[in-house]
This record gives sequence, structure tokens and C-alpha cells, in this order.
Amino acid sequence: MGNYHSLCGAIGACGFSSGNRVVIGHWDDSPIGPFGDVMWAEPDDHRTLIASSSSAATFITTVYEFDSVIVEKDLAINRSATRLTVRWPNGSLEAGLGRAVPFPPRPDWITERIERSVGRATMGVETYGTSPTGVEELYRADRVQRIRTGWAVVAGQDLGSIGPPRPASKFGFSEPPPFASVTHVRPRLLDPSGRLDEVISRLNSALD
Repeated sequence: MGNYHSLCGAIGACGFSSGNRVVIGHWDDSPIGPFGDVMWAEPDDHRTLIASSSSAATFITTVYEFDSVIVEKDLAINRSATRLTVRWPNGSLEAGLGRAVPFPPRPDWITERIERSVGRATMGVETYGTSPTGVEELYRADRVQRIRTGWAVVAGQDLGSIGPPRPASKFGFSEPPPFASVTHVRPRLLDPSGRLDEVISRLNSALD
């Protein structure tokens, strides 16, 4: 049946006039400890995962699918109340954040049964669904901030003016909000096949 696994952190999402889209994960807590990642969709829809460790890459690819995966131990993600910065040897991103809009505390069943339709109708997002690899996911948002300003450079190329993360990147079952944002979230994962449990157990054993 599988076990529930929880994470706590933030997801940044934005697009650029060049056609590139990025989704940034900054996880303070997860089943394998803190980590960071960048999911990057190029204009031709090639999807690349940049993960801060091989463990993070294995964990993420157990849930999502990519065309290429890069393990970059020098990936550095920092966020404050007003800024999000991402640095790795081949690129950098910086975003200025607006005021945080909080959501009230609520149980998971509200997110699963009620917010699912509300989120779809108001912002085109899904709060509960199944990943491409069959992992059931629930995303409970604590607060959201709009990205007001920003820029990104990859391989020496400016990605252009910042904007919404559109068109769809198709990393998972849901797309981010239709505006550049940082959302503070508490995802809950469940893999009925038990495969995710096995991967997490193996990764944690390797860290001991």
C-alpha cells in the first residue's frame, strides 16, 4: 500500500520571453533531508533536472520524468522574505518577491477534496493528483508570493524578461500558478506500489 512521505519548503516558478521555464524546489525538510533542485524546460520542451545531490536526483526521478538529469553539488538556492536566488556553475537566477499572502491552516482532506476544484477553477492548478510515475501527491500551500522582478542567465545567455511559467512544462500532474511566484508548500506523497518507500529506505541507508 505504501507509506506517506512529507516535505516542507518552497516552489518558485517563472518563465522568460525566450521560451524557457523554470520550477525551483527549495526543501527545508524531506524524507531524505534538505535539498534543492531546478526543473528547466527549454523552448523546445526539453526537460532537464538539476539536483543538488545524487540522492535528490534519485528521489525526484522516482516521482517525475525528465529528458536529462544533472547532479550539481554546487547548486545553491537561497530565499528570504523579499528575494529568491539560484546559483550553479552554468547559470544563475534572481527574483524579487512581493508581499506574502497566507492561507489559513486546514487539514489535508480539505486540500484533497475541496481545494482541488477551487484551485483548478481560480488559478488552473491541481492540489491533488498522480505523478507520471504513479505517485499520489497532495500539495497544501501555506502562503504565496508573486515574483515582481527577475532575470536568469544560463550558459552565458540571458533568458529574457521574466513572466508567467507558460506554456505548460509538464513536469508533473499540475502546473504552477499562471503568474511568476514562490509558493510555500507542504507536499504529501504516497506510492501505492511501494517503490518510493524502497528508494527512500535505500537512500537513507546509504547516508548512514
